[in-house]
Amino acid sequence: MNNTPYDFLVFIGRFQPFHKGHLSVIEAGLKQAKQLIILCGSAHQPRSARNPWSPPEREAMIRGALSAGDNKRVHIAPLMDSVYNDESWVRNVQTTVNGIVTAQYSTPHLAPKIGLIGHSKDQSSYYLNLFPQWGAVAVDSYKNISATPIRESVFHSDPQQLQNVPPNVRGFLQEFCASGVYMALRDEYRFISTYKQAWANAPYPPTFVTVDAIVVQSGHVLMVERKARPGKGLWALPGGFVNQGEKLLQACLRELREETRLKVPEPVLKGSIQAQQVFDDPHRSSRGRTITHAFYMELQPNNELPKVKGGDDATHAKWVPLAELNPTSIFEDHYFIIQNMTGM
Repeated sequence: MNNTPYDFLVFIGRFQPFHKGHLSVIEAGLKQAKQLIILCGSAHQPRSARNPWSPPEREAMIRGALSAGDNKRVHIAPLMDSVYNDESWVRNVQTTVNGIVTAQYSTPHLAPKIGLIGHSKDQSSYYLNLFPQWGAVAVDSYKNISATPIRESVFHSDPQQLQNVPPNVRGFLQEFCASGVYMALRDEYRFISTYKQAWANAPYPPTFVTVDAIVVQSGHVLMVERKARPGKGLWALPGGFVNQGEKLLQACLRELREETRLKVPEPVLKGSIQAQQVFDDPHRSSRGRTITHAFYMELQPNNELPKVKGGDDATHAKWVPLAELNPTSIFEDHYFIIQNMTGM
């Protein structure tokens, strides 16, 4: 171990769930580095069919597949996404890695040698462009295992794909499938599958167009609680699908009125628009390819916020202090949209 080329190797992934392909990367990393840093991405998000397991659950999966000796050399930390800001995401990675290295590195007079490790045909090549100061170790994909069919097999109660996860993960998943959390996620998964099936015979995969309103006043943003799936019970920006005969702004103002009953005159809302932006991350919606057009409206400061009331697709509407937004209870990428548009 003293002759390993790296002091630290960094392995970034979502591990939803942890499988034998991930394990092969860890085993390769431990042969080439004194210590391995594993960053669990998509942290601090609500559970969904795409991200069913929390960072502590994923850490337990990983550690349960390793020996006691290997666990002493492995450091695991959550990593929050920054969907529309690569610089912020890079800063999060650097800060997390630097903190672990500072705590663990015992030769302060020499700079530690750090590298990234990952499969040679996935996002690791993209990561290299973002971290030119670090080295790189490419590992061949182990039997081309992917987490997506494993997740699908969990929701279909199909044990076939479970052969691709370590024994401890198989046991965890079997126990998870008996929980109430699983039942709620399975119902959501089935809803989405039925939703997509309605478009299965379209000549091309559909692309949906939506609008969202970011209405801010006196350090508060207007949010609604979703009444229906997907994301039932999560907080979201007022918004929805664009009707055939509408312009984008018309659709945004209509959805805003329908979902919040906001009693601010339309000319005032239009005059308060500070910016508009398209948000088009391919994975932003479980319903399929959905591109949203967001309008940022900043109302004049006032010691009394306008009254709002949930309506249409919203159970409740309320003003939320920007400092109190909790990404684990916010629908899809709406937290990142607010973050991007308000600069918070």
